[in-house]
Amino acid sequence: MAGVSAASAAAKIGSFLSKKPYAPPSWASHLAPAPSQTFSLGHFPTPIHKWNLPNLPNGTEVWIKRDDLSGMQLSGNKVRKLEFLMADAVTQGADCVITVGGIQSNHCRATAVAAKYLNLDCYLILRTSKLLVDEDPGLVGNLLVERLVGAHIDLVSKEEYGKIGSVALADLLKKKLLEEGRKPYVIPVGGSNSLGTWGYIEAIREIEHQIQMSGDVKFDDIVVACGSGGTIAGLALGSKLSSLKAKVRAFSVCDDPEYFYDYVQGLIDGLHSGLVSHDLVNIENAKGLGYAMNTTDELKFVKDIAAATGIVLDPVYSGKAVYGMLKDMAANPAKWEGRKILFVHTGGLLGLYDKVAELSSLSGSWRRMDLEESVPRKDGTGKMF
Repeated sequence: MAGVSAASAAAKIGSFLSKKPYAPPSWASHLAPAPSQTFSLGHFPTPIHKWNLPNLPNGTEVWIKRDDLSGMQLSGNKVRKLEFLMADAVTQGADCVITVGGIQSNHCRATAVAAKYLNLDCYLILRTSKLLVDEDPGLVGNLLVERLVGAHIDLVSKEEYGKIGSVALADLLKKKLLEEGRKPYVIPVGGSNSLGTWGYIEAIREIEHQIQMSGDVKFDDIVVACGSGGTIAGLALGSKLSSLKAKVRAFSVCDDPEYFYDYVQGLIDGLHSGLVSHDLVNIENAKGLGYAMNTTDELKFVKDIAAATGIVLDPVYSGKAVYGMLKDMAANPAKWEGRKILFVHTGGLLGLYDKVAELSSLSGSWRRMDLEESVPRKDGTGKMF
């Protein structure tokens, strides 16, 4: 379901959180395996509007797709993948889900909320520093939401995660839960497997319909952050197969581009697409200091873009992607001149709360209001409730 039919369905009372049959877009009907059902977890379609970024090359237009507005607790790109993954979990009779991520993982937060919406327990394996692995993780950002909705949290150090790996860690917890008589369903890091890829294949159908409705916009490029690979796999595959034919440009925020070319290849091979990742997407390195680590320049950039345009970017994903995109535009303006670009904002704003200390010196000013001693009171305007 897409476009106007999806919008009208969303307006119907009781449609949110409902499970419904799924039919792929006609241009993706040859991909297999295709999901047969989906849960309505997000608020779609998300808007697309022009984004007046500063210092663009001549004739370059940037538009933004606001997947940060796909919900509140469930906002961001992960909800699109979870619509398919959660439907599969329920179909398989799961009573709980397991997933893995960093200590401020947006995916883990979204999974915890989606699970509770569907009356499933959620087990999160969160990666943190060796110094903090034996400490209470606190209630900052995504952790606050996860703990409010009752997610079970298991902490591992970055060293343990690197040695054992996310798949083996999830399998270990799954084994324990099976021994307790539970029925766990494992969702991979970022929800990025071949089934989750359908979330952004479906997003391309949504974009395609929005373009058809407006009639006068055609995008040359789709730009997005890349953190686990599923979003860019779906966008790249969908753009190639659909009428969009836009070049997908991804900025990786953790692993190197070659890792993601290989990972995306595995995802699209899993759908028997017969296509090659290097032909579908261009991936550039934007990880900087490392995953979820920021330079002062990157954080100042996030602040400056918010002050200039009103769009708040997260520091881990979209912030780094836009920073990388504008740096490349400044260095190679001819590559971008005259092009219409659609940037997909993948959400993650709760991650900003983990950067409060670093942002405090960069954020807007404040002052105590200067009141004259004899300001007359006006009734009805100064009451405190």
